[in-house]
Amino acid sequence: MNSSIALSVEDLSFSYGDKKALSQVNFKIQPGECTVLLGPNGAGKSTLFSLITRLYDTRDGRIELCGFDIKRQTLPALAKLGVVFQQTTLDMDLSVMQNLRYHTSLHGMGRKQAEQRIQQELERLNMYDRRFERARQLNGGHRRRVEIARALLHKPSVLLLDEPTVGLDVPSRLAIVEYVHQLAAEENLAVLWASHLIDEIYPDDHLIVLHKGQVKANGTVDDVLKITNTLTIKDAFYSLTQGEQV
Repeated sequence: MNSSIALSVEDLSFSYGDKKALSQVNFKIQPGECTVLLGPNGAGKSTLFSLITRLYDTRDGRIELCGFDIKRQTLPALAKLGVVFQQTTLDMDLSVMQNLRYHTSLHGMGRKQAEQRIQQELERLNMYDRRFERARQLNGGHRRRVEIARALLHKPSVLLLDEPTVGLDVPSRLAIVEYVHQLAAEENLAVLWASHLIDEIYPDDHLIVLHKGQVKANGTVDDVLKITNTLTIKDAFYSLTQGEQV
């Protein structure tokens, strides 16, 4: 068991009937590393997330979270994982507190610990004063903040974010991008952020370019620029995907 690797994906493939969605995907993510999974719509990003979270299953390949095999050691593996899906999963008729308390109860937290963790995470996102508002009263950016807080309540080692800024205004989007990068650095959290937006990539990020279910590049931003002989991520992406729009 190699606990120095937060997330390991080995030879992962998946098909929808005859349609290949992922083909021999390999990568590893270290603690404290922010990894951007960059790809156009239909690249296989959401399929990959569904496999990591066990929404889907496949016989082809292996996924480990903090050394736990997600098939053979599902519960301890998933306990290490926090997830923010592309579509909101808050109960709109419940308050922020009620949504978060439900999550802490699923993780078996006692009331005192749950209240402390909820307060801590909401305060970090400047949302504690809105804890009694219903989710439907919040705008898109504030709902996303609540979902990020919820994903962190049980102190995961790996945080997955599936296009979390889609539909948000620019200030909300950039604030969330900055916050997640800060989390990775300060909390030693491994982050896998699926995106098709190049301006969400920081220069020191780990970058995985996914196109038509295949990993086209995997390394630092500088590595990807070097292998494509380009000066910008936009040009590198264009080169790797034969001109696919991102």
